[in-house]
Amino acid sequence: MDVRYINAFIGSICKTFETMCRMPVTVGKPEKKGNNEPKTDVSSIIGFSGDAAGSVILHFSFDTAAKIATSFAGIEITPKHPDFADALGELANMVAGGAKCQFQGLNISVSLPNVIVGSNHNVSASKNSPRVIIPCSTEAGTFHVEIGMVLTQPAEAIRLGAQM
Repeated sequence: MDVRYINAFIGSICKTFETMCRMPVTVGKPEKKGNNEPKTDVSSIIGFSGDAAGSVILHFSFDTAAKIATSFAGIEITPKHPDFADALGELANMVAGGAKCQFQGLNISVSLPNVIVGSNHNVSASKNSPRVIIPCSTEAGTFHVEIGMVLTQPAEAIRLGAQM
Protein backbone atom coordinates (compact mmCIF):
# COMPACT_ATOMS: atom_id res chain seq x y z
CA MET A 1 0.00 0.00 0.00
CA ASP A 2 1.28 3.44 -0.94
CA VAL A 3 2.58 5.42 2.04
CA ARG A 4 0.61 8.46 0.87
CA TYR A 5 -2.64 6.59 1.55
CA ILE A 6 -1.39 5.50 4.97
CA ASN A 7 -0.49 9.12 5.77
CA ALA A 8 -4.02 10.22 4.83
CA PHE A 9 -5.41 7.76 7.38
CA ILE A 10 -2.92 8.82 10.05
CA GLY A 11 -3.87 12.47 9.56
CA SER A 12 -7.56 11.61 9.73
CA ILE A 13 -7.14 9.51 12.89
CA CYS A 14 -5.34 12.37 14.66
CA LYS A 15 -7.80 15.04 13.52
CA THR A 16 -10.91 12.96 14.31
CA PHE A 17 -9.82 12.02 17.82
CA GLU A 18 -8.50 15.49 18.68
CA THR A 19 -11.63 17.21 17.37
CA MET A 20 -14.39 14.79 18.31
CA CYS A 21 -13.02 13.18 21.48
CA ARG A 22 -10.73 15.97 22.64
CA MET A 23 -7.88 13.43 22.83
CA PRO A 24 -4.51 13.76 21.15
CA VAL A 25 -3.35 10.53 19.52
CA THR A 26 0.22 9.30 19.46
CA VAL A 27 0.65 7.20 16.33
CA GLY A 28 3.23 4.42 16.23
CA LYS A 29 5.05 3.03 13.22
CA PRO A 30 2.69 1.38 10.71
CA GLU A 31 3.50 -2.28 10.07
CA LYS A 32 2.33 -4.95 7.68
CA LYS A 33 -0.28 -7.14 9.35
CA GLY A 34 1.01 -10.56 10.30
CA ASN A 35 -0.80 -13.76 11.13
CA ASN A 36 -0.50 -13.40 14.90
CA GLU A 37 -2.21 -10.08 15.55
CA PRO A 38 -3.70 -9.68 19.02
CA LYS A 39 -7.39 -10.40 19.40
CA THR A 40 -9.68 -7.51 20.26
CA ASP A 41 -13.04 -6.78 21.95
CA VAL A 42 -14.55 -4.13 19.68
CA SER A 43 -13.95 -3.60 15.95
CA SER A 44 -15.52 -0.74 13.97
CA ILE A 45 -15.41 -1.49 10.24
CA ILE A 46 -15.92 0.75 7.20
CA GLY A 47 -15.69 -0.69 3.69
CA PHE A 48 -14.53 1.10 0.52
CA SER A 49 -15.66 0.53 -3.04
CA GLY A 50 -15.21 2.26 -6.38
CA ASP A 51 -11.77 3.28 -7.66
CA ALA A 52 -10.31 1.71 -4.53
CA ALA A 53 -11.64 -1.30 -2.64
CA GLY A 54 -10.91 -2.36 0.91
CA SER A 55 -11.64 -1.37 4.48
CA VAL A 56 -10.50 0.47 7.57
CA ILE A 57 -11.02 -1.16 10.96
CA LEU A 58 -10.59 0.46 14.38
CA HIS A 59 -9.80 -2.19 17.03
CA PHE A 60 -10.29 -1.49 20.77
CA SER A 61 -10.35 -3.24 24.13
CA PHE A 62 -13.65 -2.85 26.01
CA ASP A 63 -12.05 -0.43 28.48
CA THR A 64 -10.49 1.82 25.84
CA ALA A 65 -13.65 1.72 23.69
CA ALA A 66 -15.84 2.78 26.63
CA LYS A 67 -13.54 5.70 27.53
CA ILE A 68 -13.35 6.88 23.92
CA ALA A 69 -17.13 6.53 23.37
CA THR A 70 -17.75 8.45 26.62
CA SER A 71 -15.46 11.27 25.55
CA PHE A 72 -17.03 11.35 22.08
CA ALA A 73 -20.64 11.41 23.34
CA GLY A 74 -20.11 13.62 26.40
CA ILE A 75 -22.00 11.13 28.58
CA GLU A 76 -20.95 7.84 30.13
CA ILE A 77 -21.15 5.08 27.55
CA THR A 78 -20.33 1.57 28.69
CA PRO A 79 -20.33 -1.54 26.49
CA LYS A 80 -23.90 -2.23 27.68
CA HIS A 81 -25.17 1.23 26.67
CA PRO A 82 -27.51 1.14 23.64
CA ASP A 83 -25.38 3.76 21.82
CA PHE A 84 -22.00 2.07 22.44
CA ALA A 85 -21.66 0.49 18.97
CA ASP A 86 -23.14 3.55 17.22
CA ALA A 87 -20.59 5.90 18.82
CA LEU A 88 -17.65 3.73 17.77
CA GLY A 89 -19.09 3.16 14.31
CA GLU A 90 -19.44 6.90 13.83
CA LEU A 91 -15.79 7.46 14.81
CA ALA A 92 -14.72 4.89 12.19
CA ASN A 93 -16.95 6.64 9.67
CA MET A 94 -15.26 9.98 10.41
CA VAL A 95 -11.77 8.47 10.11
CA ALA A 96 -12.69 6.87 6.76
CA GLY A 97 -14.35 10.04 5.49
CA GLY A 98 -11.42 12.23 6.51
CA ALA A 99 -8.97 9.98 4.66
CA LYS A 100 -11.27 9.70 1.64
CA CYS A 101 -11.24 13.50 1.27
CA GLN A 102 -7.50 13.30 0.61
CA PHE A 103 -7.85 10.90 -2.31
CA GLN A 104 -8.50 13.44 -5.07
CA GLY A 105 -9.10 11.84 -8.41
CA LEU A 106 -10.55 8.69 -6.85
CA ASN A 107 -14.26 8.00 -6.90
CA ILE A 108 -14.72 6.10 -3.64
CA SER A 109 -17.86 5.19 -1.72
CA VAL A 110 -17.77 4.21 1.94
CA SER A 111 -20.15 1.73 3.53
CA LEU A 112 -22.20 2.17 6.62
CA PRO A 113 -20.24 1.21 9.73
CA ASN A 114 -20.36 -2.31 11.08
CA VAL A 115 -19.30 -2.83 14.69
CA ILE A 116 -18.35 -6.19 16.14
CA VAL A 117 -18.60 -6.36 19.94
CA GLY A 118 -17.35 -9.55 21.56
CA SER A 119 -14.45 -10.61 23.71
CA ASN A 120 -11.28 -11.80 22.07
CA HIS A 121 -12.41 -11.81 18.43
CA ASN A 122 -10.41 -11.57 15.23
CA VAL A 123 -11.51 -9.88 11.98
CA SER A 124 -10.38 -11.76 8.90
CA ALA A 125 -9.83 -9.72 5.77
CA SER A 126 -9.29 -10.56 2.13
CA LYS A 127 -5.88 -11.98 1.35
CA ASN A 128 -5.96 -10.03 -1.96
CA SER A 129 -5.14 -6.79 -0.17
CA PRO A 130 -2.07 -6.20 1.99
CA ARG A 131 -3.12 -5.05 5.45
CA VAL A 132 -1.35 -2.35 7.46
CA ILE A 133 -1.68 -1.95 11.23
CA ILE A 134 -1.27 1.52 12.75
CA PRO A 135 -0.79 1.41 16.55
CA CYS A 136 -2.34 4.37 18.37
CA SER A 137 -2.19 5.59 21.95
CA THR A 138 -4.41 8.07 23.79
CA GLU A 139 -5.07 8.99 27.41
CA ALA A 140 -7.99 6.52 27.18
CA GLY A 141 -5.68 3.64 26.23
CA THR A 142 -4.24 2.04 23.15
CA PHE A 143 -6.00 0.89 20.01
CA HIS A 144 -4.96 0.03 16.49
CA VAL A 145 -6.24 0.86 13.06
CA GLU A 146 -6.10 -1.71 10.28
CA ILE A 147 -6.17 -0.58 6.66
CA GLY A 148 -6.40 -2.56 3.46
CA MET A 149 -6.89 -0.83 0.14
CA VAL A 150 -6.40 -1.90 -3.46
CA LEU A 151 -6.69 0.54 -6.33
CA THR A 152 -9.09 -0.60 -9.03
CA GLN A 153 -8.31 2.44 -11.20
CA PRO A 154 -4.96 2.72 -13.07
CA ALA A 155 -2.41 4.47 -10.85
CA GLU A 156 -1.52 7.12 -13.43
CA ALA A 157 -5.15 8.38 -13.38
CA ILE A 158 -5.03 9.13 -9.62
CA ARG A 159 -3.87 12.29 -7.88
CA LEU A 160 -3.53 12.52 -4.13
CA GLY A 161 -4.57 15.71 -2.35
CA ALA A 162 -2.04 18.49 -2.00
CA GLN A 163 -2.23 18.40 1.81
CA MET A 164 -0.18 15.22 2.15
